[in-house]
Amino acid sequence: MKRVFTLLAVVLLGMVQAGAKPNVLFIAIDDLNDWIGALGGHPQARTPNLDRLAKRATLFTRAYCQAPACNPSRASLMTGLLPSTSGVYLNSQPWRAALPDAVTLPQHFVKHGYWAGRAGKIYHGRFPDPPSWNLSWPDPTRNRPFDPVPTERPVNGIPKAAHFDWGPLDVPDEKMGDHQVANWVIGQLGRQHDKPFFLACGIYRPHLPWYVPRKYFDLFDPEKLTLPTVPEHDLDDIPAAGVKMAKPVGDHARVLKHKQWRKAVHGYLASSAFADTQVGRVLDALDQSGQADNTIIVLWTDHGWHLGEKKHWRKFALWEEASRTPLMFVVPKGLAKALLGGTRPGARVEQPVGLIDLYPTLLELCGLPANPANEGRSLVPLLADEKTKWLRPALTTHGRNNHGLRTSRWRYIRYADGSEELYDHRADPHEWRNLADDPKLAGTKKRLAKWLPKTNAPNAGQPKK
Repeated sequence: MKRVFTLLAVVLLGMVQAGAKPNVLFIAIDDLNDWIGALGGHPQARTPNLDRLAKRATLFTRAYCQAPACNPSRASLMTGLLPSTSGVYLNSQPWRAALPDAVTLPQHFVKHGYWAGRAGKIYHGRFPDPPSWNLSWPDPTRNRPFDPVPTERPVNGIPKAAHFDWGPLDVPDEKMGDHQVANWVIGQLGRQHDKPFFLACGIYRPHLPWYVPRKYFDLFDPEKLTLPTVPEHDLDDIPAAGVKMAKPVGDHARVLKHKQWRKAVHGYLASSAFADTQVGRVLDALDQSGQADNTIIVLWTDHGWHLGEKKHWRKFALWEEASRTPLMFVVPKGLAKALLGGTRPGARVEQPVGLIDLYPTLLELCGLPANPANEGRSLVPLLADEKTKWLRPALTTHGRNNHGLRTSRWRYIRYADGSEELYDHRADPHEWRNLADDPKLAGTKKRLAKWLPKTNAPNAGQPKK
């Protein structure tokens, strides 16, 4: 028996030395902004599991989406192509029809010997792309199980609110779709795979509606919740194109009219806490599976979210709140040839990066051939040394020819009509003062404008009605 174990050890050692591929646990969260403890976006956020992952990971404190909407953001990340290249700018545009030959991130992994499985929302709900996966749950054409809903809706009393609603549910966690998604992922982590895995877990909350079990609402004292600070005249120096995106007479006016701002913040924080619990369950299962030392973890969210900042709600804008996303990597020591020392627990990368960079980063970490179509840049140099110079701004696009650029200091926005916004984050982290008309900063705008896309593809075809 001793000889058998010795031979097994030799075989396993040989596999490692021969370059056995690491697993990838790929966790996506929908609509989660910087309201997590590790990023300090809201003082009362309750996200202990995301915070403990951040202590174990390299945390990118200035990560930005390529589009502030689910479909174009996820299509960009998963294909490695910018919206300005694909023409997929909006939620309504079928991305696969626009990119029939694109090799998605999981397809690239499968092509090079991996098994790829998915539960939950990885692509936008209407366009789940079954060819990307060897196995999908609950099925190839549906992202997740349906959630329970309150008997009487809307709970918040806003007429015709549709899913712009929030309130507690008197149901156990087990009834929630995200809990069931996490269960399936936990099951996959607990079984033996004959190939390295690319396992994707898509958590839907805090996407609207903010209906989660009551115990998550009970974590917060609603009377003491902090609301965003919004100057009365914050939109006065914003060009018309930006005001049109903000729609201040829409959601924000209705929230104020029905006295729902504090309750909405409560719903978002409760839904984020619920999502955090599901992430914690998956992380615990990985650690208990015995595979943590051979598994790269990447956690990302598809874009940020406004809760009244700039009198705007939801995503669908080019400001900081809509475009900033949590992003974390855990690479165990010795797992990736590109990063032999692994990621340093608790490291924080301050340079702005984009979700477009995930595709080439994971290929390099896993020793897979590059995809020449990728327009992102591998983050491995920053994972190896968070002080590495990174000169390229992060680019976010919302609709054709509307772009935002983020450097460590500046946010520069140029709309399709040529109007502009410019914010100095050193002096104005809330983006309250638009400096675009300051003649002293003309040179700054000119330098930043060089990073705007040279190509702005026509809008991808709209679905047939």
